[in-house]
Amino acid sequence: MMIAACVLMTAALCFYIFSLPSQVEAGEEKTRLTFLRERKETVYENLRDLNFEFKAGKLPEADYEGMRASLEDEAAALLGEIEALESLSALPQAVRR
Repeated sequence: MMIAACVLMTAALCFYIFSLPSQVEAGEEKTRLTFLRERKETVYENLRDLNFEFKAGKLPEADYEGMRASLEDEAAALLGEIEALESLSALPQAVRR
């Protein structure tokens, strides 16, 4: 009797785990601009964490300088691309007026 209950429970669990819902909702479609803004926030957060760890004495100055320069370069590239995309998206609105 116990084996039958275990088999039934295992079958029900497998069905629950592997069955697909009847209707799947698609998530929000991300644009390149949305991705870049999210990435910018991540880079800024990494810069804050890096600064904190350096001040806490966990990183040598040479490593800190190298990582900071890399993150700042990435942030500058992201900001440049964001600005370019925003100016392109604003251009059609100005032409309509």
